[in-house]
Amino acid sequence: MYEFCTYFDRNYLYKGLTMCRSVIKHLPDSRLWILCFDDTTYDIMAKLELPNVKLIHYSDFEDDDLLKAKSNRSLVEYYWTCTPALPLYLLNKFPEMECITYLDADLFFFDNPSVAFQEFGDASIFLTEHNYSRNPERNILRNGRFNVQFLIFRNNVTGRGALEWWQQRCLEWCYIRREDGKLGDQKYLDDWTERFRDVRVSNNKGIGCAPWNINKYIITNRNDKLYVDEDILLFYHFQNFIILKPGRYRLTHEKLPDVAKHLIYSLYIDEIEVSMNLVKKINSSFNYVYTNLKKNRVRDLASSLIIYFRNNNVVRRKLHAT
Repeated sequence: MYEFCTYFDRNYLYKGLTMCRSVIKHLPDSRLWILCFDDTTYDIMAKLELPNVKLIHYSDFEDDDLLKAKSNRSLVEYYWTCTPALPLYLLNKFPEMECITYLDADLFFFDNPSVAFQEFGDASIFLTEHNYSRNPERNILRNGRFNVQFLIFRNNVTGRGALEWWQQRCLEWCYIRREDGKLGDQKYLDDWTERFRDVRVSNNKGIGCAPWNINKYIITNRNDKLYVDEDILLFYHFQNFIILKPGRYRLTHEKLPDVAKHLIYSLYIDEIEVSMNLVKKINSSFNYVYTNLKKNRVRDLASSLIIYFRNNNVVRRKLHAT
């Protein structure tokens, strides 16, 4: 059984739920651990009763070190601080786990990710590169060679050692700014191929597609499967996808090829709307996603207008109840 873990709060609930549903669809026998960062998320996810989904309440997860970090950084920075802590928490709690895979909540699986585990093989750590399509050297320097999005850790000395080292670094410093070669939780991964043994870096183009690299690939639909050049698209990272309001979405801040909008983003929006309807059936007043954006409505409106006129990345569509 594959073991996955992720985390999200009520502002990311639609994305997180959509990601979970895609994992369940393609790997129904896997187990997915979700760290819920607020009571609303925990209650709704519990009532959904998704198969093989195990919930972790934030109060059961947080220890003194994390609470101390929580007091000196923003909420998003605190969530990033928890990235290495979550898989390590699970390996400590369940020492029989062979491996644990961390997933960002804004991923979506288009196919069975078992191919990634075949590529992982007998390694101890599995990483995915950004593979930037524009200014790769500059972007690696700014944002890192690797993306945190999909990480596999084997429950051995190397895998646990990497998690313990990473957790200590994030407790010490994890902020949304660039400082001394650091950025959030992510740039700590830059030297892992030298720092740790048995690190496998994915060579599969269908693992880790995202707005920052999609323009370098040819996307096709063959027999109802999406291909990235000659590799099957396993998952896509919907970074900076924003639900502006029901039926209105900002796809990303990057310029996207039309084929990506039609084949990748259109399907994702369909699934987001399914998740929205599932949540509304449980809590008809749930509105946190939109409320969060309205706090910065002038900035968000200006940003959306700029992106629309530059890249036509704002989508409007009618919602269909299920």
